[in-house]
Amino acid sequence: MPDRADHVRPESVAPRWILRHRPAEQSLFSGIYGLVLASALVAALDATGEEADPGGDALWVLLTALASGAAHGYAHVIAQRASADSSATTSGLRLVLAEWPLVAVVLPTVGILLAAVAGWWAEATAVDVALLFNAVALFGWGTWAARTAGQGWPSSCRAGGLDMLIGLVIIGANALIH
Repeated sequence: MPDRADHVRPESVAPRWILRHRPAEQSLFSGIYGLVLASALVAALDATGEEADPGGDALWVLLTALASGAAHGYAHVIAQRASADSSATTSGLRLVLAEWPLVAVVLPTVGILLAAVAGWWAEATAVDVALLFNAVALFGWGTWAARTAGQGWPSSCRAGGLDMLIGLVIIGANALIH
């Protein structure tokens, strides 16, 4: 009779469905980076004493994400050209387009700011909601990245918590500055 321990999967091994649907490392990096960028931007654009302009802030967040994604992609193109590996055939446009998660993850922040334009809430409330949403999303992306790397649930949640801590630091800094 086989030992029950033979049927227990080690916690550090990722389930097969995660391995089959594994996102690229670049997508995970871009997603987490985009969330931190969106949080920092929305906190910085929420200046006290200025007239509220959530529409302008939403546009700045989106344009900055697009510019950051293009800059990251172009940096990969430059690095590839400078590398000694002349066998690399990935097109430059493909490298730039691979940064789409950076832009995609700022869209909820843009949507939350646009809800303030529509009058659903004040800009200050929109900023608070966006910062809270991004902190929770950082937890999710960090946990997902750790699970994709084969970590078990406890260590994945710790990794997600550390990523969420970045969002909480931005929230704290925003509260202290404003």
